Amino acid sequence: MKVINTYLFVGTIMMFFLAFKQSEESNINTASSALQSPYKNLSDSLTIDSETGLVNDANLIMIKAQCTACHNTQLIQQHRFTREGWKDKIRWMQKNHKLWDLGESEKVVLDYLEKYYSPKMASQKIQNRRELLKTIQWYKLENR
Repeated sequence: MKVINTYLFVGTIMMFFLAFKQSEESNINTASSALQSPYKNLSDSLTIDSETGLVNDANLIMIKAQCTACHNTQLIQQHRFTREGWKDKIRWMQKNHKLWDLGESEKVVLDYLEKYYSPKMASQKIQNRRELLKTIQWYKLENR
């Protein structure tokens, strides 16, 4: 168990370093990086990360480190919770699926999820879900 915790700690430190380095580089090369961005534009203000499908943000690296160790990002994209709802989901994962204590990074994760994956953002069409079915025609199955 100590080995796993050590790997998680080292991985988290590396992700912080990479995030810092990435934000530093983006501040230097904003004009050239805009032309060569690997992200596709969603709107004027939001872009989607081509690797994860999540909204690109300075804190995306933390989401990758904390969330994608256990599940696919589509699980995040398909839900819309309030901050409290996301916090409840984190507590549920900690209780039922042995999610580690996020510590200080929990605030960063919750800020990101509340900002981009809350009910108020549902109208922004930033999720990869299909539209709800409008007309459903049911039929009876014959008894076998």
